[in-house]
Amino acid sequence: MDALHLQHSKTPLKQNGAADGISPLLRFAHRYWHGIPLILYGILYLTWFAHLEHTVVSRYRVIHVALDDYIPFCEVFVVPYLLWFVYVAVTVAYFFLRDRDDYFRLFLFLCTGMTIFLLISTLWPNGHHLRPYAMPRDNVFTRMVAALYRTDTPTNLWPSIHVYNSLGCHIAVMKSQTLKKHRAVRIGSLILCVSIIMSTMFIKQHSVYDVLTAFIMAGVMYGIVYHFDALSGFCHNLANRRRQKPEIS
Repeated sequence: MDALHLQHSKTPLKQNGAADGISPLLRFAHRYWHGIPLILYGILYLTWFAHLEHTVVSRYRVIHVALDDYIPFCEVFVVPYLLWFVYVAVTVAYFFLRDRDDYFRLFLFLCTGMTIFLLISTLWPNGHHLRPYAMPRDNVFTRMVAALYRTDTPTNLWPSIHVYNSLGCHIAVMKSQTLKKHRAVRIGSLILCVSIIMSTMFIKQHSVYDVLTAFIMAGVMYGIVYHFDALSGFCHNLANRRRQKPEIS
């Protein structure tokens, strides 16, 4: 009897220990489930883009407008160009952690434009011949640009995702209620956004045409995501459908 009583008394302790081990994982998954679409889309985008970078290397339509020839090469702009990666990552991470609604609006804005870009690059391969054949100077910035050129082909450019995503991040910052009182953040975002857009042309990564079409696409998406608030409309319709669904007794 004593042995049997001891066995039964140990069983609940093991079960409670297992529950305590699983509970934090469940809490973490419940709190950050909204990161799953971002991870899945990131894998899709990087895989698709890497495929394009390896397949679109010689046969493509050349993008060029007359204004491209009047923009000088200025290697110092490689700094804001590379800061784009930090700008987008920090902006997405902020809204991911602080405001789920703004995060989903930004996610919808970015992934829609990036998908359109991938489709255009797939169906209408494009590139440019704007890069200098030789660096006009030798300094740390020209070496950074040369390293960038070696890793990023002058193809799959239209519309410029650097420009489009920068606009999307700055719009999200300006529309955020949590950042409304943080004037320094909003001004800093504007300065960085403008610098990144200028950098795409001054280091000859993009044509003016890529930049202008990115602005047009961003304007359309702004109307859909923020002016008409497609996300709230979708959630509202989904909630109405659930309420109208007949209950099974």
